[in-house]
Amino acid sequence: MVAQLLGLRLLFLFASLFTSAGDAVEIINPGEVVYRYSHVDGVLARAVILECGTVLPDLYIWGFTKPGTSTIKAVVYDFGKGPRIQTLAKTLGNVQVISKSASLNIEKLPLVAEGLYTCQAIYDTEQGAKFYYYYVNLTVHVPVSKPYVLLSDASPVEGSSAWMRCGLDNGTAPIQYTWEHETRDGFITTYTQNNSSFFSLTEVNRNHTGWYRCVASNRVNRERSDRIWLDIIYGPDVPQIDVTPYSMTERGYSAIERETVSLLCQAQSNPPSQYVWYYNNSQVYSGPQYTITRILRMHTGLYACLAQNSYLNTRSKKTISLTVYYPPDGSPSCSVQPALNHSSLTLQCSWPGGLPAPSLYWTRGLLGPGQDVAGQQQATDKLPNNVILQQSVTQTSNNTSFMCVGSHLALENTTYCSARTYSPPAEPVCFAYPTRSNQYLMLSCSWNGGSPRALLWWDGPGGQGQAGVENSNILVLRHGSIHNGQAYTCHAKHPLVAHTKNCSLTLVAPVLMTQRSVVSVYEGSDVQLTCIMRANYPPASQITWFNNHRKEVLDIPKKYLLQRAAASANLTVREADGIHDSGQYWCSASNAVGGSEIEVTLLVMRHPMPPNATLINVIYTNHQRFEVLVEWQLENEGGDDEVKERNVTGFILEHRWVRSTKRKSNISKGKQEEEQEEEERSTSPHWIRTFIQDAAFRSYTLGKLVPTVSYEIRITPVNRRTIGHSSAAKTPADPPFNAYPAVIGAAIGGMILATLLTLLLLVCIIRNRHSNPRLHDMLFGSQHSQSRENINFPEDEVVAEQEEAKEDIGASTSSGPAVALPRASSPRAASPTSTMPTGDPAAPPGDDNEPVSVTITVKATGS
Repeated sequence: MVAQLLGLRLLFLFASLFTSAGDAVEIINPGEVVYRYSHVDGVLARAVILECGTVLPDLYIWGFTKPGTSTIKAVVYDFGKGPRIQTLAKTLGNVQVISKSASLNIEKLPLVAEGLYTCQAIYDTEQGAKFYYYYVNLTVHVPVSKPYVLLSDASPVEGSSAWMRCGLDNGTAPIQYTWEHETRDGFITTYTQNNSSFFSLTEVNRNHTGWYRCVASNRVNRERSDRIWLDIIYGPDVPQIDVTPYSMTERGYSAIERETVSLLCQAQSNPPSQYVWYYNNSQVYSGPQYTITRILRMHTGLYACLAQNSYLNTRSKKTISLTVYYPPDGSPSCSVQPALNHSSLTLQCSWPGGLPAPSLYWTRGLLGPGQDVAGQQQATDKLPNNVILQQSVTQTSNNTSFMCVGSHLALENTTYCSARTYSPPAEPVCFAYPTRSNQYLMLSCSWNGGSPRALLWWDGPGGQGQAGVENSNILVLRHGSIHNGQAYTCHAKHPLVAHTKNCSLTLVAPVLMTQRSVVSVYEGSDVQLTCIMRANYPPASQITWFNNHRKEVLDIPKKYLLQRAAASANLTVREADGIHDSGQYWCSASNAVGGSEIEVTLLVMRHPMPPNATLINVIYTNHQRFEVLVEWQLENEGGDDEVKERNVTGFILEHRWVRSTKRKSNISKGKQEEEQEEEERSTSPHWIRTFIQDAAFRSYTLGKLVPTVSYEIRITPVNRRTIGHSSAAKTPADPPFNAYPAVIGAAIGGMILATLLTLLLLVCIIRNRHSNPRLHDMLFGSQHSQSRENINFPEDEVVAEQEEAKEDIGASTSSGPAVALPRASSPRAASPTSTMPTGDPAAPPGDDNEPVSVTITVKATGS
């Protein structure tokens, strides 16, 4: 039946379907038509499914009606032979029929695909054919694109207005807009949610600073924009100054000297502030943090921080006061002072300096080993500082200790000093010393040691005295006002000593004495004058000597020698002279009390005249006349030797030129006269002296003389500084002639020379025996032809073997005379004894031992 239906009415049926989109379908074969309506939302460029029933119809056709029109155009149809996709489907996207169904799958959905889709489906059932109309209204939604944010002012000033707009290129309405605010810390806040793309800030403040993001959404998707920074310009606020380490005082901040102090300035500002630090209105640093590594007391003052906003050209300032605390220098100083005229004690502790002032207090006693100050404070009584503690001598025993404890907030530990009260260990000491030139005399009194110091005062004759002074007292007395032999008393008082102690001085002028008031000495000797100071106080500066001309004697090494000691001064006069050194000498000494002097008489005696000396022998030692032997004797030479040695201490031997002895016999008379005049001019009128410092000498050899010059010689005796009379001058005589040594010497020399010549001659004859065989045979005898040659020399054997071969060659080739090598003499021809003469060299000629003279003449002829 379906087939018939299809065959008879199909053409008319499909033709009538497209007559009108809004008209009812007219079917020849009446029956019920089913209508189905649906709405499908599609997304641009994505896929969508349009359903045409749940069961595959036998026949179907899909049509498309564009919005705003009434025309239906076929997209896909299937008349039983499979689906056929029309050309229109290509404009609607990638249209595909889902397998085993009539539903359409449209991929890459374009925006033009939006409209009404109609699926006409025919189902062949047992009850007959049924018609279905499926109306699918397809809406193509466009996703929202990524939004972007537009700002009216990216850096608004605090208090002004600003707006932001969320820009969007695509997106199907309705679109919702949401604004998000993200702070620097990452905290996100949602401000508005509406369909408006504008976000308005009527009065911005610094809290609005941060990241802003726009979120756009529709039915399809949700997109977020990139962040944009909204920078609110503001400030600077009043700076906040933080001081490290933190320490507040009434006046501001405080710091400890030598610690590191950091000043941090912070002011709310955008852009960040620029900071400038001022110290007492003087710029010292640029930057938020000003650090003083080792702060000192001179850094105390006002510190101001100036914050500047360079963008807004605004500024703000804050000032603080910083006080640098510093401890006093060193440690506390303790002292014990007398009070009430040295009858009581006062404890004083001072530690000047520091800020604030240190805390000081006294304790009795000292710290023991391992004991801290806190424990000591609990064990002893605290005595406040700057309060005079008066206590009698009976309450304080000798060698009592006190301790002053000092603390300061700039110091971690406490410090202390101690004072001990004790009496001086010894007795008062008095002494006197004068000023230069003894114009004043100072009497000094001291009582060293003790704490506190003792009080001393002077008391002298005639009301002289000095008021009380601690530890040391000096009384000044002018020269002339001092009482000789009077006592001056010094009184000393100490708080820990019950009774006053004294010491006295007796002032005495110098008293001089000498061992001998008259001193005699021989001329030329050294003599010593003594001066001793017996009593004086104060000690004289020195003892002064005056010579016989009343002039002060200085320490002159060539004449005077002063030997000083504590209470004596000896004067040595060197090489005393009777004319200049005899007379009165004075020894003088003085101090501030007075002065005195004594006389010492010096008698210088001359030595006796030495005896006269006579030259007994003046002779040259040899004929070369280089040396002269001089001999002399004294008058009364046979007298007492001791007397002679005492009267004679040495001799002066003198010589001088007289004339020259050099003459030439072949010169003219005028030339001789000229040389004579020259000799007279060259005669030395001055005597050349030779000092002999031994009185026992009676002879002397005078050397280094000129042989061609004649001399005069004389002798003079000397007795220390007394010179005697010179002897008569004598000219040296030549020594007597003696020929015996010369003859002996000449004879010995001749014998030695003859012996040497004889030996040389014999050696020559032996070596040249072939050249002069007759001479050789004459002296040594002839040899037997068969006798064996005696070889006396190493070369004789070689010569003997080659004698015959060389004899002819030597005679024919030599240009000179023929020379034959000597042969050794026969043993029988050699003499058993020496040929040297053994007789007396002085023997007369004709003696048996006389040497034989042999003359050998050799004549050479040329070729």
